[in-house]
Amino acid sequence: VDVKYHTPISRVKSLIFETDTEAESVFHYFDFLPLLDKKNIVTRGEGTIPVEEWKFLSEFAKKEYGIDCEVNVYRNDLNQGTGTFKDVAASVSASVLKELGIKDYAVASTGNIANAFSHYLAEAGTSLAVFIPNEALKANEAEVNSYGQRVFRVNGDYARAKVVAHEYADKFNILLSGGNTDPMRVEAKKTMVFEWLRQMKKFPTVYVQALSGGTGPIAIDKAYEDTKELGLIKEYPRMIMVQGDGCAPQVHAWKKAVANNFPDGWQKDYPIYENPVSSVPTIANGNPATYPIIADLIKKSKGDFVEVEESKLIDGARWAAYETSVRIGPASAVAFNGFLKSLREGLIKNGDVVLINTGEGVRRAPEFMEQMIYTTKLVDTVDECTPPRREDYAEILRKAVRKI
Repeated sequence: VDVKYHTPISRVKSLIFETDTEAESVFHYFDFLPLLDKKNIVTRGEGTIPVEEWKFLSEFAKKEYGIDCEVNVYRNDLNQGTGTFKDVAASVSASVLKELGIKDYAVASTGNIANAFSHYLAEAGTSLAVFIPNEALKANEAEVNSYGQRVFRVNGDYARAKVVAHEYADKFNILLSGGNTDPMRVEAKKTMVFEWLRQMKKFPTVYVQALSGGTGPIAIDKAYEDTKELGLIKEYPRMIMVQGDGCAPQVHAWKKAVANNFPDGWQKDYPIYENPVSSVPTIANGNPATYPIIADLIKKSKGDFVEVEESKLIDGARWAAYETSVRIGPASAVAFNGFLKSLREGLIKNGDVVLINTGEGVRRAPEFMEQMIYTTKLVDTVDECTPPRREDYAEILRKAVRKI
């Protein structure tokens, strides 16, 4: 599905560069979203989150690898809905469903989409049925419940949850989310491209994100194609998609295609992992039906797929928290570690402007948060206590991330 707008695309330039109006939410770009009446907007101020330059990563790249690059992070944990990458999509979807009078909706999710849609659809007055795999985090299930939305925990993996969701939609004649290619989600997420241009006044040459299905790269491509005539994006960004080693079917398919020099039909040759065991269930998708689309985009961008060890995610998260006081969640740590591994594998070049899309914080990952503990010392008496020096931990943390 492609979405076209009557408003001339040149209008987006003034929204990005020339407006005197503060961008308060994704609906700053209302003219380029699939909604007709502003009275139907459902928003919490999502989508205008900051792009932060994390100079410690640039310094690390220079010191460890001799690479001069700029590294920025897009802080989705600061979205004011549920603090995830999914809030913009949920806001636009809820608004469209409200405008169309849709009172019942269904979605299959590994976690974050479930939370975001539950939150925003509740505000829109739409009842939601959420189908999650058996391994989904209890914290995600609890949040969906808190909004008064229904959870169906399916005895099986994410692929099985999607099957049951489809059967449910058919049986009760209820609209089902179209997943990663859903036009409401794609149109919402394409606005992140406008935000990067608005805030950075330039465009990243490298884009890094953790990958489950892949709405992110689809949305970036949509924004690029829509605005190509305006010349806003001088260079199509190299996209680096990152998966954890507990569930990395897209990485494995890509590596096979590269090794075989992209033979005919390579996009349709991908493995299916039933019931994957991953410590990051929010991005564990063992049956990546979108791989043919995503793989084509990564090839178009001259990008790559990267696999990281889930056992080392906490090392990256601890370092990020030490340097910035930002506590990234497990899926965000996948992207963060993916950047570090990309440095080691030579995927980052001199002069690159890197943007890492971090998806969530730690509020729904209490077990991951517990792993942040590394400075505690058990004592019996004050004689065993000495005043701490915070800087003593710096080299310990850097030593750990050098092995990512």
